[in-house]
Amino acid sequence: MLASEAAMTKSYLTTSTGSKAKVHRRKPAIPVIKHIAKDNDQEKQEILTKPIELSRVIHFLEDPLAATLKERQIFALKKVVKRRQKGFLLKELADVFKILYICAEKSKDHPEYTSVLCDLLKICRLPFLKEKTSDEVTYAQTVKESLSQMGFLMRVPNADVRNQICHSIISVYSSVTSKHSVDGLHPTSLGYRVQLLEKSGLAETLVLSMALLENQPAVKLHVLQTLQMLSSSSDVNCSLILKAQGAQQICFHMNEPDPSGQVLFRSSEILWNLLERGCKEEVTAQLSNMDCIMALKEAFLHQLLNGFRHYDLQLRNDLLVITTLIAENPKSPLIESLFAKQLVLFVTFPELKSHNPLVRNLKLSYNNEDFEMKRLLLNLVVVMSKDLSALQLFKEGHVVLALLHLVKPTAAPPEGQSGPRNWNTVQQEELQLQALATLATVAPLMLDDYMTCQGNTCLLLLLEWCTERDAYFGQGHSFHGTGGRGSKKAQMRYCVRLLRSMASLGNEAINQDLFDQGAISQLLVIIMQMEGSPEEEDVITLEIKADIQLILSALCENNPHRKELFGSEGVEMTVHFLKMSTEKFYSGLGHNKLILSTVDCVWSCIVGCYTTEDVFLEKEGIFLLLDLLHSSPRNMQNVVLGTLLELCDNPKTMSHILAWRGQKSLTTPGLLLQLWRQEEAELGVSRDLYGRISDPKKPILCYYQEEEDSQVSLPANRPSAAVMDVSENLRSKIYSVFCKLGFEALPGLSTEDYITLSIVTRYLDFKVGEVWDEISKELSLEGVRPVTPDEEALDTIAKMTEDTARRVTTQQSSMLEQRDKEDVSEEKRMYTEISYNWKQQELTAQSWEHFVAKTSNYKILKETKEHQERTIYSSRPKPKYKEAIFHPTQIHGLQITKFCGRVMTVESTPANLTGGPLANTELALERVPIQGGALRKLPTATEDPEYFNTVSVK
Repeated sequence: MLASEAAMTKSYLTTSTGSKAKVHRRKPAIPVIKHIAKDNDQEKQEILTKPIELSRVIHFLEDPLAATLKERQIFALKKVVKRRQKGFLLKELADVFKILYICAEKSKDHPEYTSVLCDLLKICRLPFLKEKTSDEVTYAQTVKESLSQMGFLMRVPNADVRNQICHSIISVYSSVTSKHSVDGLHPTSLGYRVQLLEKSGLAETLVLSMALLENQPAVKLHVLQTLQMLSSSSDVNCSLILKAQGAQQICFHMNEPDPSGQVLFRSSEILWNLLERGCKEEVTAQLSNMDCIMALKEAFLHQLLNGFRHYDLQLRNDLLVITTLIAENPKSPLIESLFAKQLVLFVTFPELKSHNPLVRNLKLSYNNEDFEMKRLLLNLVVVMSKDLSALQLFKEGHVVLALLHLVKPTAAPPEGQSGPRNWNTVQQEELQLQALATLATVAPLMLDDYMTCQGNTCLLLLLEWCTERDAYFGQGHSFHGTGGRGSKKAQMRYCVRLLRSMASLGNEAINQDLFDQGAISQLLVIIMQMEGSPEEEDVITLEIKADIQLILSALCENNPHRKELFGSEGVEMTVHFLKMSTEKFYSGLGHNKLILSTVDCVWSCIVGCYTTEDVFLEKEGIFLLLDLLHSSPRNMQNVVLGTLLELCDNPKTMSHILAWRGQKSLTTPGLLLQLWRQEEAELGVSRDLYGRISDPKKPILCYYQEEEDSQVSLPANRPSAAVMDVSENLRSKIYSVFCKLGFEALPGLSTEDYITLSIVTRYLDFKVGEVWDEISKELSLEGVRPVTPDEEALDTIAKMTEDTARRVTTQQSSMLEQRDKEDVSEEKRMYTEISYNWKQQELTAQSWEHFVAKTSNYKILKETKEHQERTIYSSRPKPKYKEAIFHPTQIHGLQITKFCGRVMTVESTPANLTGGPLANTELALERVPIQGGALRKLPTATEDPEYFNTVSVK
C-alpha cells in the first residue's frame, strides 16, 4: 500500500522534459523568511499558470490508480482553492466545473469532498476574470454551460452545498464588481453575467430541484429567495420558471410549516413577479386547479383571521389580488372549492350582520389595509359576475343589498357626539363610488334582487341628494372620484350611469317603476340645471348629460303616453342641444356623443306623438335637424337622416323641409342629392365624369358587393350583400325621403342634381334587379337549374333592369344636352348684353364730346340750334284741313325757354312801352326758371346774376 502510494506520488510530481523524466523529491520544511506581500507580477504569473495545474488535478482525480489517494486529492483541491481566492478565469471555467462534478460524484461515498466542493462554489460567488476584452465573447458558451452545471449540482443531497449554490447564484446575479480586482485581469460585468445566467436555464433547474428539498426546509427557503431574486427583474427567468410549472409548484408548498414565517411571503412575491413579468394567462392556468385554490384559500383565511401586523395585512391583500386574477379564468374551480362562497361573505361584511363563524368574531380596524381589502373584494365581485354560476352565490349572500347599503349617503353625526366606528369620510366616498360602479355590472344580472331591494328608489334619492346644495366636499382622490373634487359630480356620474344600465335593459317593470316615481321630470330638471350652470363643461359633465338623455330615450321609446308627458319641457331641452355649434364636434370632450344622444332622444321621445311633434316643429326643430345633417360628420348622418325620415310621417313636416335653406341657398332636395353623390363615391359605385350610369348592368352596385361575389353559397340565415346594402348606407333613407317629397317640381336643383335624381327615382327598381341577380347566381352556385318559365322570368327581369338603366342613361344624356344648349343661349345673351353696354358707353362719350364742342365752338352751337328748330318744326302736327285756323304757341309778353341747359328769359314787350326798366314798373313779371320739369321762383337781385343768362329781344 505504501509502495503504491509512493509510486503515485512520484508519478504526480514528475514533469516531462523531452524523452527523460526528472523526479523532484520533497525537501524537508526549512523555515525561510519571505516577504508577506507578493509582487504583482508574481501573483499574475501564478494565476496565468492555473489552467495547466487544473488539468493536472483533473487527471489526478480521474486516474483510477489514484482512487485510494483521498488525502492527496483533497490536498491538491485545497491548494487550488487557496490559489484561486481572487476568482476563476473565463478560460479555466470548464476545468473548474469538471472538478466540481468530480467532487460531487466522490462526495457520495466520501463526505470529505463536500467541504472542498463548498469552498470551490464559494469562489464562484466572485466575478469571473478575463485577460482580454474578447474573452467575454470567446468563452460565452463555456460560461453558460458552467452556470447550467452549477444548477445541476443541486442534486448533491448535502444542505451546505445547496445553500452555497444559492449564495453563489445570488452573488453572481446581483453583486457589483470592482474595476480592478487583480492587476492585468478584469472582472466581467454584471450585465454579462446576468445575460448568460438567463441563457443557462438556471431558474428552471432550481424549480425542478425543489422536489428534492422535502426534508430541508431551510434550503427550500433559500431556493425561494433565489427564485424571488431571479424573477424580480427578468422576463426570461419568469418564462423559465413557468416552463417548469413553477407557479403551481410554489403554490403547492406555500403553506408548509415554517418557523421563520418567510415561505408564504416569498412564495407570494414570486407569484407576483410571475404575474407582472411573465405570461399572466399561463400563471393563472397553472394556479387554476383544486390544490392551488385550496392552498390560497388556507393562506388567505389564516392571514385574515390570525394576522394583525401590518405585514400580515399586506400579505393578505396580495393573496386576494392573486385570487382575483385566478377568478378571471373561467376554468378555475373557485366556486367548487367553496372559496368563492366565503369571499362573498366577506364582501357583505360589515354592512350586513351574519351568524357565520368566519365573521362572528371578525373585527376590522378600518385602517388603510382593511380599506384596501374591501375595495379588492368589491372588484372581485365584478370579476366573478362573468360566471353565471356565481350569481346564485350573490343572491344567497345578499350582495345587491350590501352594495345598496354602501351607496346610501351617510349623514355625519351631530357635533359633540361620536358615531360608531366606521370608515372615515374619504374611505366612505371611495367605497360609495366603487359600489355604484359594481352595481352597474351586477344589478343588470340580478333584476329580481334589484327590484326587491327597491334599487330605483335608492338611486333616485341619491340623485336628489346629488343636486342639493349643502356643505358636502368631495375628495376626488380615487380613480372613481376623478373630476368630483369639491362637489358631488362623481356620485351623480356613477348614479346616472347605473340608471342608464338598468333602463337600457328594456325591462318594462323597471322602466315603469322609474316612470311612476317621476324620473322623467326629475331628469329633465337636472339636465337643464346643469346646462344653466356657470361651470365650464368638462368630460364628466358631458357624459352625465348624454347618459340622462339615453335614460329618457329608453323610458319613452315605444310608449306614446310617456312621450306625451315628455312634453314641451323635453322638446325645449332637445332643441337647446340641437343648437350646439358644430365646431364642438371635434373638441375631444364628448360633444359628439352628446349631440348623438340628443338625436336619439328626438327619435325616441318625440317621434310618434303628434303633440310633441307639433311643438318640435314650432320650435324649428326640422331646420335644426337639417342644419345638423348638413354639417355633421359622416358617421352621424345616418341617424339624423333616419330621425328626419320618421318625422316625415307628420304632414306638417313637408312644408318645413321645403322651406329650409342652407348655405348658398341650398335646398333640402339639393342637400339630399349631394349626400347621395358622396355616398356613392365612398361606396365605389361606377359613374362617369358627369355622374351618369357608366355600366347599365350594374347601375347602383357597390364595390364590396362585387368582392362578395365569390364561389361560396351563403347560408339561409345570412342576408345577401344587396339586402345588407339597404340598411348600411344612406341611399335607402334618401330615396324614402324623396318618396315623401315627390320627384318633380323640386326647388333649387341644378342639372347635376337632376342627373342624380333620375337615378334616385329608379333606386327601388335597380335594387329589386340586384336581388334577383343574386338569386340567379345563388342557384347557379348550388347547381340548381330553374324550370324553363322561371328561367325566362329571371332573364326578363335582368333585361328589364338593364333596359331601365339604359333609359335613365339616355335621359341623363338629354339633360346634359339641354344644359349645353342653355349654356350656349346664356352665353349669347350675356354677349348681347355686353355689346349693348359698350354701345351705350360709346354713345354717352359721343354726347359728351358734342356737348363740349358746342360750348367751345359757336359755329357748332349755331348748327345745333338750327337742327333743334328743324326738329321742333318737323315734330309739330300738320293741319289736316286747309280751312282750319292754326294758333301759334308763342306767348306774347314774357317767354321763358330752356336752351341747352341754360335758362333764357325773352322779353317780347319793349321797355319804352311799359314805361321804363322792368325793375321800376309795377307790371314787372316774375321770372320763373324751368328746371327738372317743375316751376320754381327765380332768385332775387342779390343772387348771382351770372347763374342766369337773360337775353332781351325787342
